[in-house]
Amino acid sequence: MFSIPGKQAVTITDRAATQIAKLMSRDGTQGLRIGVKKGGCAGMEYTMDYVSEVDPMDEVVEQDGARVMIAPMAQMFLFGTEIDYEVSLLESGFKFRNPNVVDACGCGESIKFDESLTAK
Repeated sequence: MFSIPGKQAVTITDRAATQIAKLMSRDGTQGLRIGVKKGGCAGMEYTMDYVSEVDPMDEVVEQDGARVMIAPMAQMFLFGTEIDYEVSLLESGFKFRNPNVVDACGCGESIKFDESLTAK
Protein backbone atom coordinates (compact mmCIF):
# COMPACT_ATOMS: atom_id res chain seq x y z
CA MET A 1 0.00 0.00 0.00
CA PHE A 2 1.07 3.54 -0.70
CA SER A 3 1.13 5.56 2.52
CA ILE A 4 3.18 7.79 4.77
CA PRO A 5 3.14 6.78 8.46
CA GLY A 6 0.99 9.12 10.52
CA LYS A 7 -0.67 10.75 7.49
CA GLN A 8 -4.06 9.78 6.07
CA ALA A 9 -4.15 8.97 2.37
CA VAL A 10 -7.12 11.32 1.84
CA THR A 11 -8.88 13.88 3.97
CA ILE A 12 -12.64 14.18 4.26
CA THR A 13 -14.39 17.47 4.97
CA ASP A 14 -17.14 17.53 7.59
CA ARG A 15 -19.78 17.95 4.85
CA ALA A 16 -18.48 14.92 2.96
CA ALA A 17 -18.26 12.81 6.13
CA THR A 18 -21.86 13.69 7.01
CA GLN A 19 -23.10 12.74 3.53
CA ILE A 20 -21.09 9.50 3.38
CA ALA A 21 -22.26 8.42 6.85
CA LYS A 22 -25.88 9.24 5.96
CA LEU A 23 -25.72 7.17 2.78
CA MET A 24 -23.92 4.31 4.57
CA SER A 25 -26.63 4.08 7.22
CA ARG A 26 -29.48 4.42 4.71
CA ASP A 27 -28.14 1.73 2.38
CA GLY A 28 -26.50 -0.51 5.00
CA THR A 29 -23.08 -0.42 3.33
CA GLN A 30 -19.60 -0.70 4.82
CA GLY A 31 -18.37 2.47 3.12
CA LEU A 32 -17.51 4.33 -0.04
CA ARG A 33 -14.75 2.87 -2.24
CA ILE A 34 -13.03 5.37 -4.48
CA GLY A 35 -10.71 4.62 -7.35
CA VAL A 36 -9.68 5.72 -10.82
CA LYS A 37 -10.12 4.19 -14.26
CA LYS A 38 -9.12 5.04 -17.81
CA GLY A 39 -11.71 7.11 -19.61
CA GLY A 40 -12.99 10.53 -20.50
CA CYS A 41 -11.39 13.14 -22.72
CA ALA A 42 -8.56 13.89 -20.25
CA GLY A 43 -7.64 10.23 -19.81
CA MET A 44 -8.81 9.16 -16.32
CA GLU A 45 -12.03 9.24 -14.30
CA TYR A 46 -12.82 8.83 -10.62
CA THR A 47 -14.95 5.86 -9.58
CA MET A 48 -17.17 5.78 -6.51
CA ASP A 49 -19.13 2.79 -5.23
CA TYR A 50 -20.82 2.00 -1.94
CA VAL A 51 -19.70 -1.51 -1.00
CA SER A 52 -20.80 -4.21 1.41
CA GLU A 53 -17.31 -5.54 2.19
CA VAL A 54 -13.96 -3.95 2.95
CA ASP A 55 -11.19 -5.39 0.79
CA PRO A 56 -8.14 -6.15 2.96
CA MET A 57 -5.95 -4.41 0.36
CA ASP A 58 -7.93 -1.14 0.54
CA GLU A 59 -6.52 1.87 2.36
CA VAL A 60 -9.27 2.79 4.86
CA VAL A 61 -9.94 6.30 6.16
CA GLU A 62 -12.61 6.77 8.83
CA GLN A 63 -14.03 10.00 10.19
CA ASP A 64 -17.21 10.82 12.10
CA GLY A 65 -19.01 7.61 11.12
CA ALA A 66 -17.89 7.79 7.47
CA ARG A 67 -15.61 5.16 5.94
CA VAL A 68 -13.75 5.71 2.67
CA MET A 69 -11.79 2.89 1.11
CA ILE A 70 -9.20 3.53 -1.57
CA ALA A 71 -8.78 0.78 -4.14
CA PRO A 72 -5.20 -0.52 -4.26
CA MET A 73 -4.45 0.58 -7.84
CA ALA A 74 -5.71 4.12 -7.10
CA GLN A 75 -3.75 4.83 -3.93
CA MET A 76 -0.81 6.58 -5.58
CA PHE A 77 -3.16 8.76 -7.66
CA LEU A 78 -5.35 9.80 -4.73
CA PHE A 79 -2.76 10.38 -2.00
CA GLY A 80 -3.23 13.90 -0.61
CA THR A 81 -6.74 14.36 -2.01
CA GLU A 82 -9.43 16.22 -0.09
CA ILE A 83 -12.97 14.88 -0.55
CA ASP A 84 -15.72 17.47 -0.13
CA TYR A 85 -19.47 17.48 -0.67
CA GLU A 86 -20.88 20.59 -2.30
CA VAL A 87 -24.46 21.70 -2.80
CA SER A 88 -25.35 24.43 -5.28
CA LEU A 89 -28.47 25.67 -6.97
CA LEU A 90 -28.02 23.33 -9.94
CA GLU A 91 -26.20 20.31 -8.54
CA SER A 92 -24.83 18.53 -5.53
CA GLY A 93 -22.10 15.95 -5.27
CA PHE A 94 -18.70 14.91 -4.09
CA LYS A 95 -15.74 17.03 -5.21
CA PHE A 96 -12.12 15.93 -5.24
CA ARG A 97 -9.31 18.40 -4.64
CA ASN A 98 -6.38 16.31 -5.82
CA PRO A 99 -2.82 17.73 -5.89
CA ASN A 100 -1.79 15.00 -8.36
CA VAL A 101 -4.09 16.27 -11.13
CA VAL A 102 -2.36 18.38 -13.79
CA ASP A 103 -5.28 18.87 -16.19
CA ALA A 104 -9.04 18.31 -16.41
CA CYS A 105 -11.53 18.32 -19.24
CA GLY A 106 -13.91 21.23 -19.65
CA CYS A 107 -16.89 19.37 -18.24
CA GLY A 108 -14.93 18.34 -15.14
CA GLU A 109 -15.70 14.63 -15.51
CA SER A 110 -12.20 13.43 -16.35
CA ILE A 111 -8.68 14.27 -15.22
CA LYS A 112 -5.06 13.85 -16.17
CA PHE A 113 -2.45 12.93 -13.59
CA ASP A 114 1.19 13.93 -13.33
CA GLU A 115 2.94 11.59 -15.77
CA SER A 116 5.52 10.61 -13.12
CA LEU A 117 2.71 8.66 -11.40
CA THR A 118 1.95 6.61 -14.50
CA ALA A 119 5.51 6.11 -15.80
CA LYS A 120 6.79 2.58 -15.58
